[in-house]
Amino acid sequence: GKTVRIRNPEHVYIGNNCIIDDFTYISSHLHLGDYSHVASHVNISGSTGKLSTGQFCGIGAFNSIHCATSDFLKASLDMPSVPSDMRFGGFQQEIIFKDYIQLGSHTTILPGVKLPEGVATASQTILRKKLYEEWTLYSGNNAKKIIKRDNSEIKKRIL
Repeated sequence: GKTVRIRNPEHVYIGNNCIIDDFTYISSHLHLGDYSHVASHVNISGSTGKLSTGQFCGIGAFNSIHCATSDFLKASLDMPSVPSDMRFGGFQQEIIFKDYIQLGSHTTILPGVKLPEGVATASQTILRKKLYEEWTLYSGNNAKKIIKRDNSEIKKRIL
């Protein structure tokens, strides 16, 4: 898209046949796997944090992916507006998506999340660092397991 903003393009890899829609903002390191799509109004933040995706990943509109965050239980000064010699606190952990991830609109992802192959989310799901199962749909504030996803067509065509 014409209005995609990438703060540090030297830290971004975009694979083959990927599309990033307008009004997306990327301020972290990013490795976007082949055949992936980032819909409009997505925010991938986290300064020196990183998001790594596999192939065929769909990141829905208005997703908010945080590779780094402030520590809200303790006082910290980790904002980008604070000079580096004064910064402390906060934390970052790489976010990793395997292949065939599909994130519904308005999904929020916190640092350290690792999604195995085929995970999907319903709209407005919050993913925290925990164990997720392959080919499973999650929904809600605590990313509740909803159902195993049928992957038979992908197995026939691609796997």
